[in-house]
Amino acid sequence: MTRLGVDVYSVRSQGWDAFRHLEYAADIGLDIVHFSSTEPYARLDDGYLRSVRERANELDVSLEVGMDSICPSSSRFDASAGTAFEQVERMLHVASTLGSPILRCYLGSGDDRRGPLPLKEHIDAAIEVCRSVGPLAEDLGITLAIENHAGDLQGRELAELIERAGPEHVGACIDSGNPLWVAEDPLLTLERLAPYVVATHVRDTCVWEHPRGAAVQWVAMGDGNVDIETWVRRLLDRCPDVPVTLEIITGLVPRVLPFLEESFWDAYHATPAHEFARFLRLARTGQPYMGPMVTTLAQEMPPEYVAALRAQQRLDLERSVTYCRDVLGLGERRRQ
Repeated sequence: MTRLGVDVYSVRSQGWDAFRHLEYAADIGLDIVHFSSTEPYARLDDGYLRSVRERANELDVSLEVGMDSICPSSSRFDASAGTAFEQVERMLHVASTLGSPILRCYLGSGDDRRGPLPLKEHIDAAIEVCRSVGPLAEDLGITLAIENHAGDLQGRELAELIERAGPEHVGACIDSGNPLWVAEDPLLTLERLAPYVVATHVRDTCVWEHPRGAAVQWVAMGDGNVDIETWVRRLLDRCPDVPVTLEIITGLVPRVLPFLEESFWDAYHATPAHEFARFLRLARTGQPYMGPMVTTLAQEMPPEYVAALRAQQRLDLERSVTYCRDVLGLGERRRQ
């Protein structure tokens, strides 16, 4: 049976440390905890990391490790944390100590499609980093799992990056929600990336027509209209050994993709018409999400909003776990 996990970003507002995330995941019957950033860790020294791994072993929960941008030219890259090589080297050591087979990372965001540098130069910079850390990754038996992240890359572009960087130590962390941010059908993204998938971030999405083009909103599993059931079943067929790791992100206002405006296409000159047509078909047959959802853009929220978002994150994750278990048959363990 396919293992079912959670990216801790799903419950990002709880303020939990690594140990509490592990205990919560075990309590709701999950097999894997994916730490997509270092925020839940108190420290990165070996002693602390070993204690996290020991607790995961006690709970029979596997660990996956992630980090942020590895592309030094991206606006998402944090140069204050060291060079790209230094950051990846450090996190490969963290992944090894925690027993993670992958190190999830990414290029950047949609801003890199429209910045002063062409996207190709960002891709080239990321490839150079991947190649530089390749020997260490192979020695440790860890695969760099590059995510299609926050509107940075379409499936075709990430597949090319992986091929050029070296698929012997670089793979894909495929995200089922992010393709909609780059006007791409998630099933097309899966078709492009299936040969390289080593990790997943899975959530459902609503997409519908908008006067400027289309609008997109992430929702809990089963609440969307992109046929997430078919997406997961095709993932399991093409990548049977890859776990399904939920990254449920609710609470965001709908994102508008103004593809009816000429400036939108400045970032998508290379998108084939037949690929965009598949996204357009989804938008034309979709509907807005009509269920209850707390949404906010505020950076500083009143306590009532914070409490509501915390409750919503747990509720939507747990509803998604139930959907994956009951509808898709995922997960090796039952809720305790």
